[in-house]
Amino acid sequence: MLNSPDLRLRFLTPHDLDEVKLLCKDWFPIEYPDHWYTEITSNPKFYSVACVYHEQIVGLVVAQIKDYHRLPKEDTEILDRNFGQGTQIVYILSLGVREVYRKHGIASFMLENLLAHFTSMDHAEVRGVYLHVLTTNSQALSFYENRGFKPHRFLPYYYNIKGKRKDGFTYVLYINGGHPPWTAIDYLIQCCQMIVLLNPWKLTKNAIRKLNLAWYHLTPRLRQIAQNSTAVFS
Repeated sequence: MLNSPDLRLRFLTPHDLDEVKLLCKDWFPIEYPDHWYTEITSNPKFYSVACVYHEQIVGLVVAQIKDYHRLPKEDTEILDRNFGQGTQIVYILSLGVREVYRKHGIASFMLENLLAHFTSMDHAEVRGVYLHVLTTNSQALSFYENRGFKPHRFLPYYYNIKGKRKDGFTYVLYINGGHPPWTAIDYLIQCCQMIVLLNPWKLTKNAIRKLNLAWYHLTPRLRQIAQNSTAVFS
């Protein structure tokens, strides 16, 4: 089906509003306000793409570029804090396919095109793609995990669905050099990688002599600390 000349991608237009509204109500448990449909079918700030087969919308994906430093509190730790002003991140609002056309690779096709779009040179400041998903939506969880997305945060009572609170997850895919905040283990791994790159066997005799000298002066101090610690806990 993906090789069919009758299958193509195009941006949504205001003429798609009614059809998109029906599809989203059929696919998703979340009730979107009317102005949301108006925005995604007319406002160019949204990446709103339909997959069309024989001129019928069979799938769609809606995403938005956001300023990373203006994200809501629950999403502020997706990227390392050292990324400066101008850093952007893409938020996937919706991705769905008509039931009869599922399992044909259409969702993957749309996601791959989205990622290709935001990993181009025009979007070098985009450092990640993220989304929220219900914890009970196992099919969606598997879909994103199989395509490189990683769980980032558990969001208790994040969704309000028909008056009931439901838990969610944040999932993230890092692109264009983006990465999460580093932990102490990450810094240790980085140091080890740098040591390997430097190749210790190529250190000069003078450098090795200095290291030995530093260790010689440090050893008595370490012994003293150890003795003091033993005295405290004995």
